[in-house]
Amino acid sequence: MAWKVIVFESKRGEKFVEEFVKSLSPDTVAKIVHGVDLLEKYGPFVGMPHSKKLGKDIYELRIRGKEEIRIIYVFVRNKIYLLHGFKKKQQKVPRKEIETELNRLKSLTNT
Repeated sequence: MAWKVIVFESKRGEKFVEEFVKSLSPDTVAKIVHGVDLLEKYGPFVGMPHSKKLGKDIYELRIRGKEEIRIIYVFVRNKIYLLHGFKKKQQKVPRKEIETELNRLKSLTNT
């Protein structure tokens, strides 16, 4: 089964993940594209080191390199929504990032 990857768009038309990815180096963008390709092909069967479950229905796409990048995503039916992206600078995902993800997930499920 092919999975459709969709960049979350706010009600104001903002695509936060897309904007975040555009700010990164070409090498990092290439790694993100590879990770998204894996998600499209394998969906929930992508595991470590590329993907990790963070909590109930929330996952992170893990991009390693000069910078540690995380793209947070969720599955909704046969679609994968990319909700949030950030540079990881510490061991745990910061609370601020989790709150952002949860707010976007709530917005997604209320549409």
